Amino acid sequence: MERNGYRTRREGEVIQQNGDGTHILADEELDPWTAWAYKPRTITLLLIGVCFLIWASGALDPESSSSDDVATSVKRGVWAMIAVFLTYCLLQAPSTVLIRPHPAIWRLVHGMAVIYLVALTFLLFQKRDDARQFMKYLHPDLGIDLPERSYGADCRVYVPEDSNNRFKNLYATIFDEFFLAHILGWWGKAIMIRNQPLLWVLSIGFELMELTFRHMLPNFNECWWDSIILDIMLCNWFGIWAGMRTVRYFDGKTYEWVGLSRQPNIIGKVRRTLGQFTPARWDKDEWHPLLGPWRFIQVLTLCIIFLTVELNTFFLKFCLWIPPHNPIIIYRLILWWLIAIPTIREYNSYLQDRYQHLSLSLEKPVKKVGAFCWLALAICIVELLICIKFGHGLYPNSMPLWLVIFWTSVGVGISLFLVAWSWKMHRYSEKKRQ
Repeated sequence: MERNGYRTRREGEVIQQNGDGTHILADEELDPWTAWAYKPRTITLLLIGVCFLIWASGALDPESSSSDDVATSVKRGVWAMIAVFLTYCLLQAPSTVLIRPHPAIWRLVHGMAVIYLVALTFLLFQKRDDARQFMKYLHPDLGIDLPERSYGADCRVYVPEDSNNRFKNLYATIFDEFFLAHILGWWGKAIMIRNQPLLWVLSIGFELMELTFRHMLPNFNECWWDSIILDIMLCNWFGIWAGMRTVRYFDGKTYEWVGLSRQPNIIGKVRRTLGQFTPARWDKDEWHPLLGPWRFIQVLTLCIIFLTVELNTFFLKFCLWIPPHNPIIIYRLILWWLIAIPTIREYNSYLQDRYQHLSLSLEKPVKKVGAFCWLALAICIVELLICIKFGHGLYPNSMPLWLVIFWTSVGVGISLFLVAWSWKMHRYSEKKRQ
């Protein structure tokens, strides 16, 4: 198996994988009690998997295992394909920069991301109505037209004519399923990005996205107090605050790990076991968007992809008739969260190595992003293409003129800013060279 994202070799041997960096690993780093989990057993697991396939498929007794229902046989075959591919990824897929709780976990996430990308590609080649009916195979409650809820139909905080609950609008908004999702979502984003100004750019940016696309999705039609007070000033603020407190907690810890066998008592062993689910070390992410025009574009690209992934959630839900409380939505968010954790680490390492060449002691900077970065971008693009293809004819209202003028002005302003900045940097470098 692998440790620290690289294969364990003999002491003093230098390992380089996918251009990500070099590490020197010694066999003595492995604790005797847990060394078995990092030793390769690929052939043994292959033989176990073959035995399971023989039993599940009925290869030795086809008559007793055959099913008259073609749909059932196809489902079992598809699940078997997924299981075989995930097993391969668990053992052989490239590792990422994360090593906790075990590198194999992140190889498994890599496989799940590939399966999701392939499934999205299949969905992209279907017609909209066929895709909606296909979703029934994932969950029986799907494939039914659903009304979209508008949060801005009645923006009164106090409703005097309702004797049962005069604050029913506020009550319905606070106890909506998206209220807690806002807080947990921004807590998770803060732990991943670890930069408060960038988090606030994303927070305000998403509210602008809701304002921009409210003519297309009734779900984005919110009251001013919902968008500004409840979302930005309450949910997003609390999530960012809690997330940054978590970041400072891990940033202030001393990471000197002692093996499980060296723990003096049972309490120490339990703490060390639980500690395996915490970071092995804590990297300080330095985004530095004002380092130069190109770095500004790179960080801006990260923000745009982040906002696109969040918007895809609502547009996919609308186009494919998926209700908010359906578990498919939760599964997708969990998968994206698992994908985003190594993606952010890989992308930040890429940016820092390109400019500083310090984090992995490399003579040359990293020339390409990691596998998770590539997968995340590909999934985001295919999701966006599905939203565009299936959205034809679903949005009768055109974008208001003032929004077109606003975003055109923003684009032109950013372009002029980057041109002026690049020209200033060029003149400065010319003077310095002279």
